[in-house]
Amino acid sequence: MPYHLLTGATGLLGSYLLRDGLHAGHRVAVLARPSRYESAKQRIETILARWERELGCALPRPVVLEGDLSEVDLDLDSPSIEWISRHCNSVIHNAASLTFQGSDPDGEPWCSNVGGTQLMLELCRVTGIRKFHHVSTAYVSGLREGRVLETELDVGQQMGNDYERSKVEAEKEVRGTDFLDTTTFYRPSIIVGDSCTGYTTTFHGFYAPLKLAHTLVSKVVLGVTGGVPLMTELGLCGPERKNFVPVDWISAVMTHIYSRPEHHGKTYHLTSPHPIRVADMTAVIQEAVEKYSTPASPSDEFRCDGAWFKEAFRTELELYRSYWRDDPDFDQTNVTRAAPHLPCPEVNREMLMRSAKYAIGTNFGRPRPRPVKPSFDVHQHLEGLIAAREKLAKTSANGTRVGLQVNGPGGGQWELMLADDRPIAAERGLSPKSTAIFHLNSETFQRLALRRLAVRQAVKTGKVRIEGNGLELPRLEVVLQATALARKNGSTSKSSVG
Repeated sequence: MPYHLLTGATGLLGSYLLRDGLHAGHRVAVLARPSRYESAKQRIETILARWERELGCALPRPVVLEGDLSEVDLDLDSPSIEWISRHCNSVIHNAASLTFQGSDPDGEPWCSNVGGTQLMLELCRVTGIRKFHHVSTAYVSGLREGRVLETELDVGQQMGNDYERSKVEAEKEVRGTDFLDTTTFYRPSIIVGDSCTGYTTTFHGFYAPLKLAHTLVSKVVLGVTGGVPLMTELGLCGPERKNFVPVDWISAVMTHIYSRPEHHGKTYHLTSPHPIRVADMTAVIQEAVEKYSTPASPSDEFRCDGAWFKEAFRTELELYRSYWRDDPDFDQTNVTRAAPHLPCPEVNREMLMRSAKYAIGTNFGRPRPRPVKPSFDVHQHLEGLIAAREKLAKTSANGTRVGLQVNGPGGGQWELMLADDRPIAAERGLSPKSTAIFHLNSETFQRLALRRLAVRQAVKTGKVRIEGNGLELPRLEVVLQATALARKNGSTSKSSVG
């Protein structure tokens, strides 16, 4: 089973695509960059730790490739590029900048949305990837009115901002290639939080006026915002419609589509057939900030009045004025045919209030969640075998290989090269060359490594599942025990590769 290479996995939609892809049994590799506080691998571990708490089960770990969409060759080293060429057959390009205005062609949103797409396409060309799944936006429609077809892109429409322009250009870049077998486009409208919990990590779109109102309300007394018609400050009358879609639905539909080749090669409007009225949206904002935010005290001598609130709200949202227009009618022919069993949940006042409550309750993502460090890291435990991976090239291509998939905190996927039923080297990822694959969770692996559990007992009780029968069971048990005791047997080194 080849890998899907996912970009933007540390963003909101990307984290859902990562969760849903792994939960569905896909093999996933992610291209991610480190933050100021965490490595790329640690960022992914923190994301998956949250999903495991919510799902109540251990998830596989993707192969993490540390890179940067703004750098030449994506800042990938040669072994990573070579790994991609051997293991990946499709890209899910989800990473993007949501910057609205940017006249500098070397800045955002152009750098990520156009330049990053060009670099991903070049990676596909070099590595032989022929399937490209591209996350665009429904707002490539610009300022169009009426019905917008999924089959349309540039029909001479006027654009509302540089974000929309950059996404049009990115689609054109993908459509203009001549080396891809299929190109599939996903165009979501305005993404909001989880339809059930309101969870989000990104605070754009609906959250921009909500956050502003939440901030400004701390300067006025309770009740002042009720007399301020927020929709008029957005330049709207009230009946205009905004097309919101919950992030969990988008991910579910995308995962369904990219899992089925018969649906590839089309464009999908991931939009709601029931957009909400602006009057309802602004009513939710006003109700939410008066219910969940902290207003100024009536005794605060520095408190402001409704006129100040109105002027500040209008001035600060000027950048978004073109965004809060009446949305067109987005055609959904392709998405309805591909996923009739996944209708879009209606984003009504109740769901928006849930999203608003979550955003305010988490202070719009500040401070950031603390990084999660697993108590046992299988990668570190195997670092000696990983550092010895050059032996793979020196060993006969007919050498025996087995796969190791460890789910849960600190887990991962590796291919082990064997000599006399002992692992001599390991490389990240699984491949079709493996004669068998061990499946277990990190807790079980740790117990094996500490000799608190025997391999035979783990297999007998179902704590270890073996896929494939290329080797006899007793030999496989020897292999797994030797792998679990790799560090104890002195196969580690101070260097750590991949």
